[in-house]
Amino acid sequence: MMGQYRAVFQVNGILLLILGLAMLVPALLDARTGHPDWQVFLAAAFLTGFVGAGLTITCWGGGEDLHLRQAFILTTTMWIVTPTFAALPFAFSNLNLSYTDAFFEAMSGITTTGSTVISGLEDAPPGILIWRALLQWMGGIGIIVTAVAILPILQVGGMQLFRMESSDASEKVLPRTAQIAGTISIIYLALSAVCALVYWAAGMPPFEAAAHAMTTIATGGFSTSDQSIGIYDSALIDYTATAFMIIGSLPFLLYFQVLRGRPLALWRDSQVRWFFAILSTAILGMTLWQVGGNDLEFTQAMRFTTFNVTSILTGTGYATDDYSQWGGFAVVMFFFVMFIGGCVGSTSCGIKIFRFQILYAAARTQMARLLQPHGVFVANFNRRPIPESVMDSVMSFFFLFALSFAAIAVGLSLMGLDFLTAVSGAGTAIANVGPGLGDVIGPSGTFAPLPDMAKWLLAAGMLLGRLELLTVMVLFTRTFWRG
Repeated sequence: MMGQYRAVFQVNGILLLILGLAMLVPALLDARTGHPDWQVFLAAAFLTGFVGAGLTITCWGGGEDLHLRQAFILTTTMWIVTPTFAALPFAFSNLNLSYTDAFFEAMSGITTTGSTVISGLEDAPPGILIWRALLQWMGGIGIIVTAVAILPILQVGGMQLFRMESSDASEKVLPRTAQIAGTISIIYLALSAVCALVYWAAGMPPFEAAAHAMTTIATGGFSTSDQSIGIYDSALIDYTATAFMIIGSLPFLLYFQVLRGRPLALWRDSQVRWFFAILSTAILGMTLWQVGGNDLEFTQAMRFTTFNVTSILTGTGYATDDYSQWGGFAVVMFFFVMFIGGCVGSTSCGIKIFRFQILYAAARTQMARLLQPHGVFVANFNRRPIPESVMDSVMSFFFLFALSFAAIAVGLSLMGLDFLTAVSGAGTAIANVGPGLGDVIGPSGTFAPLPDMAKWLLAAGMLLGRLELLTVMVLFTRTFWRG
């Protein structure tokens, strides 16, 4: 029985080896500055690497291919195993976090959610700050590869629409994943380096520029300060962050096509056009509200609105102002915007633009059929007919998303959280956005005051949201394990 899952254990072992090597970076930084946490990172790296090596060596050369059932298990387990070990430096560092808080922080990092339980970041050791950034950076590349190479094969939530040529449900997953991961990783690394250089040129110190570049391109939102990007009070830095948050929210495979001589590939994709249309409309509406309702000067309103709306829409979670204090319209708008997300094949989170496109196409086609019952109408996406299986998957996704959101919100309220904290907390977890709304978990607060059970529930919500719900839920069905 265990033999058929050797490939699952092997891949998890390789990931733990990579995670252990990554822990050496903050260890070296802390050792250089004389901070004692270098020993914590070194010990965590040794333990993580030891377990990873054990799994890899034990399961190496089993001759088993990774097919559909194993791919489902692998996709979920690697997003649970990674934060389990990534939490060790948080738990044993001088931050004095409980393992619950440490796991919450690690899950928030690796899923690029950006919710945090840590305050006083300005005084935190460099190792912890860079470890938080590294987690989000690795989570960003991880979800791109998962979304491009694995989820389409698993036919999760309409993702089969993005299945590449010559792929089917029984295809060996690992060889294709390795090829795609190599291409995307080069683009991802190059964009991260460019982002760091631009941040540095805009006035950020080198260390902060590198840390913020990793969390910006990953649309993660972890910062080196409790005040997030707002601490710099720089319009140039704000607009730089906005540009790279948008870059991180667009399909990375299209960047590859641009490099291969198709400069219009991005704009020809309907997802990208819809993304910019929604973003522009939201920014314009919020700017007019700030000018007319809050008496802000237009330039200032445009700057704060552009940054914060982009941050929430892309699921990054940076903040330059406490937007929960902008008034009722702003609170409602930010609440709905947090669910949208970016494009498939990006680091962005949320429901994703293409699902709204399919929902719109389905509704439009249905209305046309009502007006002309004998007419033939076909819903299209990117000038191609949408298969019925994709329609069904997307409808199922929306239903399960709403159901999961409601269940998490009710669960949080049963733990004593107020309405705004419970509802926005559930939304920010399942949409992987970061800060919620209100005084407790809003842009100026942290998730530290929440009960431990609430943190575990929110961490589960982050996992569900990051893996498109169905990838995890299918493991709890009797049919999956039958046979």
